[in-house]
Amino acid sequence: MCKDAASLDAALGVTMKITQADLSYLRALGSLGEYAVVYRVWREQAGGGFGDQAKNPLTWGVLVYVDGQLARIYSARGSGREWSNLDRLEKWLRSQGFWYWWTRNDLEPLGEDADGTVETADDDTPNADADDTAAPAMFPPGPPEPFKS
Repeated sequence: MCKDAASLDAALGVTMKITQADLSYLRALGSLGEYAVVYRVWREQAGGGFGDQAKNPLTWGVLVYVDGQLARIYSARGSGREWSNLDRLEKWLRSQGFWYWWTRNDLEPLGEDADGTVETADDDTPNADADDTAAPAMFPPGPPEPFKS
């Protein structure tokens, strides 16, 4: 498992960094993908409260597609943007023109009991039709279809 934000980004195939200020320009050029990826990442920012790495080592970051390549959103000061709260992140995404996004969390287990055993989903019956040889896709091939009224 990756133990810092940079190694996680490398493992996910992030190839560039952009800032929030770049988003409107890239959207106007038609280079910005239609959806974002919200993902769990190791915290880089120091500080008190939720910024305390010992108490809260994980936070949420945002990836976007720029001309088909993954880019992480960085602050103007040069560090990765971080959100501790998905509600605030949702408001930020909408303010930036994203109306849907994918969420992934590779860093936290599904859940653990008090004794440390990992919980499993209710229905863990394998799908007989599943192709066990196919590797799972890193990200979906495209955005979901919009709702039709």
